[in-house]
Amino acid sequence: MKIKNIKKTVALVMSVLLLFGLAACGNEKQGAGSSGQKSSSESVDADVAESEKPEESKESSSASEPEEASDTDEAVSNVEDGENTEDGENAGGKTLIVYYSASGNTEEAAGYIAAATGGDLFELEPKEAYTDADLDWTDDDSRVCREHENEDERKVELVSETVLDWDSYETVFIGYPIWWGIAAWPVDGFITANDFTGKTVIPFCTSASSGLGESGKLLEEMAGTGDWLEGERFSSGVSEEDVKAWVDGLGL
Repeated sequence: MKIKNIKKTVALVMSVLLLFGLAACGNEKQGAGSSGQKSSSESVDADVAESEKPEESKESSSASEPEEASDTDEAVSNVEDGENTEDGENAGGKTLIVYYSASGNTEEAAGYIAAATGGDLFELEPKEAYTDADLDWTDDDSRVCREHENEDERKVELVSETVLDWDSYETVFIGYPIWWGIAAWPVDGFITANDFTGKTVIPFCTSASSGLGESGKLLEEMAGTGDWLEGERFSSGVSEEDVKAWVDGLGL
């Protein structure tokens, strides 16, 4: 009987010990689970922190942008003020077509040249415009006849003889009708008022029958500067194709 009681006691003690052991294991697993959740949470917070770093870098970059923009603005300002010598050199090379037209024929040819070259037009306008009666060369009392007979009267005052940004033009066409074998004198004031140094100058004229004659050379002598080419005479009502072919042949 004593042996049976001892066995029962031992079994009871072992059962109690087993229960305590199981309880301890459960607590350790629960603790391990809590520790794992905390580690995962810390990892997520770290990802958020890393994702904020580029924003901080972006803000830092933005803070430096005004200085870069300031440098750019200064460079643009220098170009506009003509302080950038490289850009200043590249700013030239433009073409200008200057013309006086009494009846519209020279104006038409000038327009064709502008279209072929991409150049700018500049019309010479006498302050005292010529009327149809003034241009009647068959009337000895007409204005052009009086001016032809009296050279002092050929000084025709123009509305404007100054071209904006004149120095930027490398090639200048000079157009006029032929009057008594020479260039119509309203162009003379423009020729004497401007410096053609460094420019290629190309005269052209319109005429029903007369040729270019010495008109271009006389204007060259009057100017005293510039590299003058021979020039061309166009008949009244010349076609755009003919004018373009002439321009293309200049090799400008």
